[in-house]
Parts: sequence; C-alpha cells; structure tokens
Amino acid sequence: METIQIVLSSTLLRATNGAARRARVNRSALVREALREYLKRLETRDLEARDRLGHEEHPDVPIEAADWEQVVTWPER
Repeated sequence: METIQIVLSSTLLRATNGAARRARVNRSALVREALREYLKRLETRDLEARDRLGHEEHPDVPIEAADWEQVVTWPER
C-alpha cells in the first residue's frame, strides 16, 4: 500500500471519522472501501452508457426478437 495525502473539509472529516467509528474500521479502511464502491459505480455507469449507445446504434430487429422468443424457456412459477 502507498500513503497519500488528501484534503477534506472539517465537516467531511468529522463525518468520515464518525462513519469509521460506526463501521468499526479505521479511517483509511473506510476511505478505501468508499473509493472501491465509487469506482465500481463509475464502471457500471460507463458499461451501461456503452450498452445504451450500442442499442441506439444497432436497435433490435423485431424478427430477431421473435426468433429468440420461440427458443427461450421461461421458468415455471
């Protein structure tokens, strides 16, 4: 691991310290986990945007969807 230095407002620092205490982890562990979750959300957002663009550029052809509906097996309820 590497040590970095970040600047936080006093309000954000107090909130971070309180959250770390409630989670029973140190501040560094809390910030690492928060960054992991944020980066995962960014990746998901990027993938969704790419999928959306792909569907806009290449919309489903109704006949192809009908072909798949004939072979798909829906679970019994």
